[in-house]
Amino acid sequence: MSTRASAGVYADQSGPAAAQALRSLGFEVGDVVVVPDGPAVGSVLRQAVDERYALVVTTGGTGLAPDDVTPEQTAPLLDRPVPGLAEAVRAAGVAAGATAAVLSRGVAGLAGRTLVVNLPGSTRAVLESLAAVGTALVHATEQVTGGDHPRHGHGPAR
Repeated sequence: MSTRASAGVYADQSGPAAAQALRSLGFEVGDVVVVPDGPAVGSVLRQAVDERYALVVTTGGTGLAPDDVTPEQTAPLLDRPVPGLAEAVRAAGVAAGATAAVLSRGVAGLAGRTLVVNLPGSTRAVLESLAAVGTALVHATEQVTGGDHPRHGHGPAR
């Protein structure tokens, strides 16, 4: 989510970094889509939910600038918030020495059967965030799509 990257002022780097990190976790990843900050964010998220993607990860638009509205465009789509994911993303940034990570307003939650997670826009923050929550994203998408999951190493849940 970047007005300048979508206008071609600079190349998006955080989206491709997120895609590569998600592939390394075993996700099948579609095209990276770059849209300007604002209502276009909500439109592309609604489309992804309508197309029933298991996971949608956004990068950017979570800060305090006037046009950073990714959380405001995401929140109305969410049926069930998953605040622990957003909290873990912020904590990962702080743990990596980016004290400004506490200013990220990203949200996460379920929109139907689609898990939506807002990440900060810097490539470094995206990689740190996905390193912190990647395993949880795999587990969450397995649960959301109805897959069985082990219960603390005691065999399949019943």
